[in-house]
Amino acid sequence: MVVGHFLKWIGTARVSERAAAANALARAYVERDLPFEDRCAAEAALTLLLDDPSSKVRLAMAEALSMSHHAPIQIIAALASDQPEVAAFVLARSPLLTDADLIDRVAAGPKATQKLVAGRPVVSMALAAAIAEVGEPEACIELIANSGAVIAALSFRRIAERHGHLPSVREAMIADPRLPADCRHMLLVKLGDALKQAPLVAALMGGRADRVMRDACVKASLTVIENTRAEEHGALIEHLRLRGDLTSSFIIRAIAHGKVDFFGSAMVALTGQAEHRVRALLSGGHDGALSALFRSAGLAASTHAVILRALKIWREVANGKRVAGAQEVTWLMLKELGGQGATGDLAGLLKSIHLDALRENARGHALAIAAA
Repeated sequence: MVVGHFLKWIGTARVSERAAAANALARAYVERDLPFEDRCAAEAALTLLLDDPSSKVRLAMAEALSMSHHAPIQIIAALASDQPEVAAFVLARSPLLTDADLIDRVAAGPKATQKLVAGRPVVSMALAAAIAEVGEPEACIELIANSGAVIAALSFRRIAERHGHLPSVREAMIADPRLPADCRHMLLVKLGDALKQAPLVAALMGGRADRVMRDACVKASLTVIENTRAEEHGALIEHLRLRGDLTSSFIIRAIAHGKVDFFGSAMVALTGQAEHRVRALLSGGHDGALSALFRSAGLAASTHAVILRALKIWREVANGKRVAGAQEVTWLMLKELGGQGATGDLAGLLKSIHLDALRENARGHALAIAAA
């Protein structure tokens, strides 16, 4: 019997010979239709080779068996627990390892093991959740980069919460089109916190750092809204509300920039009214009904007139009756308060938005001239 001769031979063979033979025997086991007795003998020989003192022999077996659905499960389990270079083949590729097996490896394994599991051709939602919950930053980056991984929104949030302060993780997450909008905002806030604590920023801005970074985050949040699908507005709004960022000034800034869909989703969340009713009011409701909606949302009466003015302008833009942007809209909102001479917090906010819009338009115009 060939396997019998093999078992006698390995006792005196050199390491390189044993490794080549182990690889050949493992391939024969998974690739050939062996008779039952030969198959049993081959499995016994492979099991014996797990005790070989040279890792090169076990590595040769792992390479041959790692992608097979028909490899002996006890051998796969043993190889998966072997030293890192041997286990790597099996952890990264074996279809015989269940989610439960892999989750245990992620929970108890070192960074290298977590990264191997995160890079498997297929990573289930449950396994991705385990990596998000306990994985080192490197494993989470590997998971995000893996197109074969099914990552739930909750798992993205856990990675952002645990590792969002790290630039490498933020970069990987922001580049992923699957990232939920509320996670993008969370990462934006973490970036602002990191910049605020940077020694150079603290030295240059002193006590102004908090306010400057907060204002920058608010403005950048508008870009997040712009790139957020309508079906994600609810999650983003809930995230903003829990953070205390869904303020009247933020809502006014959003409507001044024409984020009418987001504004509508905010009204739905803040009033509890049906979405179809809110959408109908925003698209054609009378001032009285809209003011009642704003009161229900907790918006101060002093803000109603400027919001109504903005809504009417954006309606005209949507209907093709007018061409306008944030610069024109904020100017007309200011006129509701008495123009540039108006005072108070609301007037100050609108002036700030108007000046930002002026600067942005001028910058765009200059770049267009330069590119011509």
